[in-house]
Amino acid sequence: MSQQGYVAAPPYSQAQPGMGGYQGGFGTGPAQPLYGHYGGPTQAFAAPPTAMMKSPVSSAAGMPPPPVSTQYNPNIQQNGAHPQRYPAPPAASAAYGQPQQSSYNTMPSQGPPPTQQLTNQMSAMNLGNYAPGPMQNPPPPTSSVAQQPFQTSPPPAMGQPQMPPGLHSPQATMPMAGPPMRAPQMAGPPMAGAPMAGAPMAGAPMAGAPMAGPPMAGMGRPFPGPPPPGPGGFQQPGPGAAGPPGYPQQAGQFGGQMAGPQPGMPGAFPGAAAGLAGPPQKKLDPDSIPSTTQVIEDDKVKQGGQVFSTNMRGQVPPLVTTDFTVQDQGNASPRFMRCTTYTLPCTTDLAKQCQVPLACVIKPFASLPKNETPLYVVNHGETGPIRCNRCKAYMCPYMQFIDGGRRYQCGFCNCVNEVPVFYFQHLDHMGRRVDFYERPELSLGSYEFVATLDYCKNNKPANPPAYIFMIDVSYNNIKSGLVKLICDELKTLLDNLPREDGVESSAMKVGFVTYNKILHFYNVKSALAQPQMMVVSDTAEMFVPLLDGFLVNYQESKAVISNLLDQIPDMFADTNESETVFAPVIQAGVEAFKAAECSGKLFIFHSSMPTAEAPGKLKNRDDKKLVNTEKEKTLFQPQKAVYEQLSKDCVAQGCCVDLFLFPSQYVDLATMADVPSHTGGSVYKYNNFQVETDGEHFLRDLRKGVQKSIGFDTIMRVRTSTGFRATDFFGAIHMNNTTDIEMAAVDCDKAVTVELKHDDTLSEETGALIQCALLYTTTSGQRRLRIHNLSLNCSSQLSELYKSCETDSLINFFAKSAYRAILNQPLKNVREILVNQTAHMLACYRKNCASPSAASQLILPDAMKVFPVYMNSLMKSAPLVGSTELPTDDRAHQRLLVMAMGVEDTQLLLYPRLIPLHNMDVNSEALPAPLRCSEERLTDSGVFLLENGHSMFLWLGQASPPDLIQSLFNLPSLAHLQGHMCALPELDNPLSKKVRSIISSLLEKRPNSMKLQIVRQKDKPDMLFRQFLVEDKSLHGGASYMDFLCYVHREIRQLLT
Repeated sequence: MSQQGYVAAPPYSQAQPGMGGYQGGFGTGPAQPLYGHYGGPTQAFAAPPTAMMKSPVSSAAGMPPPPVSTQYNPNIQQNGAHPQRYPAPPAASAAYGQPQQSSYNTMPSQGPPPTQQLTNQMSAMNLGNYAPGPMQNPPPPTSSVAQQPFQTSPPPAMGQPQMPPGLHSPQATMPMAGPPMRAPQMAGPPMAGAPMAGAPMAGAPMAGAPMAGPPMAGMGRPFPGPPPPGPGGFQQPGPGAAGPPGYPQQAGQFGGQMAGPQPGMPGAFPGAAAGLAGPPQKKLDPDSIPSTTQVIEDDKVKQGGQVFSTNMRGQVPPLVTTDFTVQDQGNASPRFMRCTTYTLPCTTDLAKQCQVPLACVIKPFASLPKNETPLYVVNHGETGPIRCNRCKAYMCPYMQFIDGGRRYQCGFCNCVNEVPVFYFQHLDHMGRRVDFYERPELSLGSYEFVATLDYCKNNKPANPPAYIFMIDVSYNNIKSGLVKLICDELKTLLDNLPREDGVESSAMKVGFVTYNKILHFYNVKSALAQPQMMVVSDTAEMFVPLLDGFLVNYQESKAVISNLLDQIPDMFADTNESETVFAPVIQAGVEAFKAAECSGKLFIFHSSMPTAEAPGKLKNRDDKKLVNTEKEKTLFQPQKAVYEQLSKDCVAQGCCVDLFLFPSQYVDLATMADVPSHTGGSVYKYNNFQVETDGEHFLRDLRKGVQKSIGFDTIMRVRTSTGFRATDFFGAIHMNNTTDIEMAAVDCDKAVTVELKHDDTLSEETGALIQCALLYTTTSGQRRLRIHNLSLNCSSQLSELYKSCETDSLINFFAKSAYRAILNQPLKNVREILVNQTAHMLACYRKNCASPSAASQLILPDAMKVFPVYMNSLMKSAPLVGSTELPTDDRAHQRLLVMAMGVEDTQLLLYPRLIPLHNMDVNSEALPAPLRCSEERLTDSGVFLLENGHSMFLWLGQASPPDLIQSLFNLPSLAHLQGHMCALPELDNPLSKKVRSIISSLLEKRPNSMKLQIVRQKDKPDMLFRQFLVEDKSLHGGASYMDFLCYVHREIRQLLT
């Protein structure tokens, strides 16, 4: 049962200087973790780690190191009611940041210089991947370094034949050169023992990419943790150990087949095989490890521009990065629903064995491109939508009509229901209804029903929703010019309120509030000549002082509103009030919607921590001393009490909150953003806001926020066929019970990630069905049900599951579950769980689906070959890195942003696009192909654009040609460039036009606005830019992709022995 897997290239699972086999960063030598499903009974320390150096100081001969003291109680229920989500790792397993034996950058290098050491060491490495069997032509060497001979001759002990790799099996593997199996060699002189353990590699010739800066004390280790005590590398059995027990002594030829070329990847990996045939390479070629940009490019070539028809169960859609057209033929478009795998394992045991999370990412309001049909609206009149009597699933393509069309069997619970008389239709010779194609609910995956009064609050028709703009007019916002900016923009923006297709003007109402310590409400009734202000100064008992004239139709009251917006900046021009309230402002919005019996959204523009005496007053609790301690989680937890109740009130009333923050210091974002993050709202943050540099950036966000398509007062339910169910939900949502996902509003960018678990065996014949039903109010005040249906395959073969995995959805799920877990657990545990689960998923594939091959090869499933780069990037993201240099508010902000993201947004955030602009064809429509996110891809004479959906940089190499600078900036050279430019000048030349059009199309496409930061190589902002090069070592602690891959490979081997 061999399956298309995936081979990577040479020697990474050896300890390398600076990586030191990860001795600095990843805890004590991992024991064989106590997992039930790999190979029989576990002993605490079955085998010492494989890629390691002899430490000068080691525990007594042959003794295992003392077990790591455990801080976790394995019985704690983490993550609410699902203790199984983040099981506490066993006491002896490899801990990412447990106190170590060796620090990464504290020992002086007493050995040869790193390159020399490296060659010494690599000569002791088992390079290559030897396979019996027929040979094909080896690919030509592509790496220039590969051909250079070694400086020291390799030890004669390696009895392997030097063969060029024969690439000939249908499965891909990565020859991660395994440890030499002869223990004496390991202990011997070629690896100048101790010095290696600590020599810091400044820009070591082979660590994948030079480090972005000097290793920071205590942070240079691949993953942060307490600075390790004592000298030495990994703890190890003392001298005399004959060889790692548990590994068979390998003879000259490895058994097993050699891996073959991937489609689209001639000869496995370009640059991979060159060094294997001749003398070993000096430098690990980063091109030899799986490339995200290559995977994206291959998918575009294969499926770009094509039509994806959803008529088959369990088919894997093109990647989110590919442009394609969807034709709905019975399953929801991947724009609405994507899954971590499109083939579920049949049994709980299989699911536990592979540890691939089963989840579905639902974006119920996703925008559709112009060439796709909008959803059809089905109206059954008084009777309302047809539903199964037992499980209440809505009529859909999975209902089977029987008995001549008089009854139907529900696909979800198998209950047989009578067909209502008005709905009866005859069946054709195939048993299908004659009106099959006329009825969207029978032939399409996504459609809407008009809801009846039963689906409305208090059984009364809903009113059109409203937007209330609430402006903080304290001293800071007036002085910065923000208040004037907002008022000027609203005069034109309100013409573009969301409206139903084909309607001339929006039915939505608008209202205005200004506030500092007290609240000012405005009466803008169309009959008035001048707006009237009403003040509420008792913030403890919030009420709305006027009913009539507060929420109005914009078109009718346009003149009065325009008048008000002119007056607001002048009214408060002389204010010196710097204190603000916050909770009462939200309360006022809820009360206004209550009084008007409608739902809606508050747009709050706020600048500072609410310190005035009022409910919800906050105090500064930012404490950098908590970083990397058990209490770090409190920095992410909101201060409950007032805000928790406020969230509930908002959701009950259908009041969504969008918060625009303009802080100049810590504002306790974790608490202030609590209400937006439970009501389907968004939080935007503009640090040290200045109108000149940030004004446009903020206005783009505001325009998108006001105009985007949105549904209000929503409640969503996910139903599944028998055998599995939805158990956990992640998003900007509120859960009152275990099944109803409530959101005060849901817009086109918000996604909910739903975890699925088995409660019985699934059948391969019937597959698995998911129906997502969303009840909401349209912008015109109509109650509707939006239905999305998806059918998945089921299999008892794990290889089928791995074949239909989707890396981008998997990482969305892992990001959200890890970001939720950090509220209750130390970061260290969470990072450890992520790595353990990564290793587990890959080890299970290796064990059950891959054809046999050498232990030294890293074998990855084709659909998951770039999963490690995303996982490593996630572990280096601000919320998961314990660094005191990162502002607490920024970390909390990113945590909340990701919780509501869809698959395409997490993909881009964790692997930014790096686009070269200096050598593109200015006449071509196409965007230049993105490069890998690594420093190695930058050139001194190049110009690059980097974006991740939230930040955008234009990076200028120090040797950028003057004519390029002239074309872009109208300046003679780079030296003339002023700092703080946030837009390119509009120049009339092809390059300038092309670059500006690329930037504006990206800004158009992304849900959030991005502020363009122009960075010169070696200037101060260059450090900030480099944090986005996710394949390199991180400034704040975090391994390079190469290092992480080696580490994961070692963990996998540990699991398989």
